[in-house]
Amino acid sequence: MFTLNKIQQAEKHLEEASKQMNLRYRLGYHIMPPANWLNDPNGLVQFNGEFHAFYQHHPYDENWGPMHWGHVKSKDLVHWEHCPVALAPGDDCDKDGCFSGSAVDNNGELTLIYTGHHVLDKEKDIIYQNQNIAVSTDGIHFEKAGENPVIANAPSDSSMHFRDPKVWKHEDHWYMVVGNSTMDKVGRVILYRSLNLRSWEYIGVLAQSDGTVGYMWECPDFFELDGKSVLLFSPQGMEPEGDSYQNLFQTGSLIGDYDYETNTFAHGSFTELDHGHDFYAVQTLLDDKGRRIAIGWMDMWESNMPTKADGWSGALTIPRVLTLGANQELLMNPVEELKLLRQAEHIECTNEIISGSYLVETKEELLEIKAVFNLENSDSETVGLKIRGINQEETIISYDIKKQTLTLDCSNSGKKEDGIRRTALNANEQLHLHIFLDRSSIEVFANEGQKTMTSRIYPTEERLGIELFSNNGEVLVQDFTYWELKDIWK
Repeated sequence: MFTLNKIQQAEKHLEEASKQMNLRYRLGYHIMPPANWLNDPNGLVQFNGEFHAFYQHHPYDENWGPMHWGHVKSKDLVHWEHCPVALAPGDDCDKDGCFSGSAVDNNGELTLIYTGHHVLDKEKDIIYQNQNIAVSTDGIHFEKAGENPVIANAPSDSSMHFRDPKVWKHEDHWYMVVGNSTMDKVGRVILYRSLNLRSWEYIGVLAQSDGTVGYMWECPDFFELDGKSVLLFSPQGMEPEGDSYQNLFQTGSLIGDYDYETNTFAHGSFTELDHGHDFYAVQTLLDDKGRRIAIGWMDMWESNMPTKADGWSGALTIPRVLTLGANQELLMNPVEELKLLRQAEHIECTNEIISGSYLVETKEELLEIKAVFNLENSDSETVGLKIRGINQEETIISYDIKKQTLTLDCSNSGKKEDGIRRTALNANEQLHLHIFLDRSSIEVFANEGQKTMTSRIYPTEERLGIELFSNNGEVLVQDFTYWELKDIWK
């Protein structure tokens, strides 16, 4: 009853807080909290025919604080509904926070595996962390296990950082990867094994930094994809390198081959997963169609978050399907189900040559845009499109044909400082842009997911429209179509 009361209190506070919010930047088709703070996605799972997504949540404030688990569910990955808060901290196993973790369907029992956070000395930032479980038969109401913590301590060579368990089943065993760092500040992911989700055996280190990939590896996820083994994680402490690693912390992958018998993971180098401003702590699920679906936190630590003044903060990305490309690179593309959002379709130009600009006026805030530029005979320097406000505001997606770089410029849409992100893209004579635009976000998928760029934007002007452009030359636009999208929260 103690935990239930804490959850009831959180729900009551959220209900009151949601009535006070300024709605100007509330998103139309993304997961966001009813009010107050959200960060990492947790516990992505399919259970009893529905998709569940949990998230790190502070229901009492628009800033980070004692972590709860917020909860939404959906039948189609598009239309989400808020559920009661799933986990609240304060028990012996999670005194100061229910930190990130995952979820599994254990023969009809939905099991959440999460990190208990304990503050020993706030001023000196001394903590310890353990791993716990909570179970539910209806997928809504959860009870923490009496065996908690199911992993009480990190390995002896660890620092105090020991969090974010991701669990999956292989043959007759459950496996768990946990983010960790050593006493020497080397980021790594460690591995455990269990028969029953309650008694865990430490197997060893799955992968660790060579000294260049950060001091702590958060939010690990390990899975098979198209015959290869993929480790996703979010390293902290990487230095910027050219156009890479420009955010405070990163999210990326190691891809290779894993041997369960020897716990050997032979892999390539770390590759950043998204190249925008606001993408972190990605987690995946395997759905009943065999798709590996990823959702990330659509914000970044220490970034400017104007929505805090409105009574809320944080959102999750649209769901994305992960596949491997011809060169074993990780591709991300929107799930097909997002077509359910489409309302009016506008086909604006097909096989037309533009020089300078081509403006389509629309005041709609929720849009899906597809544009295909044929670069084969183009003499342009740069091509792309702008999301225009009625006066000075604009968000620009541009491609430098000679340098083969894709740029997202949010400098004039709420990111005056550090507003530009770039990434290399070999467009192979054709540039495909697939863009999802919401009231305060933009997600760009280039050339069938070879590169993605995700950023929050905060426009203050009414929208003028979408402008295609070709600088210092002509380009053939093969297709330019956009759809008005519905608001799932209204």
